[in-house]
Amino acid sequence: MAGSDNVPLMVKAVRRTGLRVLATGEGVSVENPVGGVLTFKAMAGDTDGAVTAIETIAAPGEGPPLHAHAENELIYTLEGTFRIRLGDVIHKADPGTFVFIPSGTPHTWQNLGAGPARFFATIIPAASAFEEFFLRYAQLPADQRGVEAFARLAQETKAFDVVGPPLSESHPL
Repeated sequence: MAGSDNVPLMVKAVRRTGLRVLATGEGVSVENPVGGVLTFKAMAGDTDGAVTAIETIAAPGEGPPLHAHAENELIYTLEGTFRIRLGDVIHKADPGTFVFIPSGTPHTWQNLGAGPARFFATIIPAASAFEEFFLRYAQLPADQRGVEAFARLAQETKAFDVVGPPLSESHPL
């Protein structure tokens, strides 16, 4: 086949390992540290280390402590309204909002609604430590959870650095 100007098209071999198609409700699901459910749609081992992808549901008023990690993160809001802190700036994020968080940027978010809110996020490149953090946190007994456990597990797994409190504490509504 020829491309434009009769220049032969160069077809690059496409690696077929790691292809994923997951239907609604599929993936590895764990209890989210901020209430609700976190579902891994793609993990490091699924994507040859390319990406970690999650769908998360957050309880009303909840969000993680201010944190930073070595990987880039993309967030796309699906349902509900969030406020998202990037560095020192807080943004409102209605459904359909796209957020790019460069590596090393302190960030957090909070569900502003009276009901559960949901977003899709990717970590690039994949972060097995990030994945391990959520898997281990979900195994903690309910009475051992909270901001201190979040920070301790983040440090133990080297998933990210907790650098401040959740928005509900640092910037109450």
